[in-house]
Amino acid sequence: MSENLLGDYLRARRGHVSPEAAGIPVIGARRVPGLRREEVATMAGMSVDYYVRLEQGRERHPSAQVLDAIAQVLQLDDDARLHLFQVAGLSPRPYGGAAPERVDPQLLQLMEMWPENPAMVLGKAYDVLAGNQLAYTLFEGFRHGANLLMKVFLDPEARRFYPDWERAASNTVAGFRLLHGAHPRDPRIQEVLEIVRTQSPDFATMWERHDARGKRRESKTFRHPDVGDLTLRMNAFDVKAAPGQELIVYHAEPGSTSADALRLLGTLAATREEEQRAR
Repeated sequence: MSENLLGDYLRARRGHVSPEAAGIPVIGARRVPGLRREEVATMAGMSVDYYVRLEQGRERHPSAQVLDAIAQVLQLDDDARLHLFQVAGLSPRPYGGAAPERVDPQLLQLMEMWPENPAMVLGKAYDVLAGNQLAYTLFEGFRHGANLLMKVFLDPEARRFYPDWERAASNTVAGFRLLHGAHPRDPRIQEVLEIVRTQSPDFATMWERHDARGKRRESKTFRHPDVGDLTLRMNAFDVKAAPGQELIVYHAEPGSTSADALRLLGTLAATREEEQRAR
């Protein structure tokens, strides 16, 4: 794994900005995709030599003003800009030790009070730390310490479960990249990254894009074996009591077929819970 996180990120992102998007006239053939180093440097108001040293890892202490200028040239959104600052060492690292992550009991109790909303807590390496009964029924198999990144890329059923697998996978990688930037030396993040990177060529390809984007309010479609397709809206919340953890909550549009399917799934979840208690 490269230790030049800042340089790797800068090279990847300038390769995603076309000259046309940056307002640069294109004359003749270009040897590189995206922007050249000297173009980024000039538009950001710095010397080419300084920018080259940033990419090569020979300059590791850029100022916030320098990063802001580069972020503007590379057209980074808020999440990508945050990642830029993190890999440059200008954003405080969230505290995190080697102790196993735990979910606050009150948060567990709160999730169980949402019988109509699948809800789960993800750890800083996308480990599924906890979920309510409806979430476990929707994401079957997640109860036993599953990891979202491994589920998406290593589970053979993932492409069936996610009808739009490419979009789901891309978003998951972009979110994991943001976590990696915040905790670059976390042993669990490194462990998950190495496992998936070595076992999934699709992940390795997406990882090289250096997309960095957190979970946002969006719609996702799932294909459940018992109730069919469900399109659910997702909301993500940072767990302030445990930095690095995220609370993910899903809901269906009222009156939709997905709402009917989610209610049916809730009935199945309640039935299975009763059967387990009766054993």
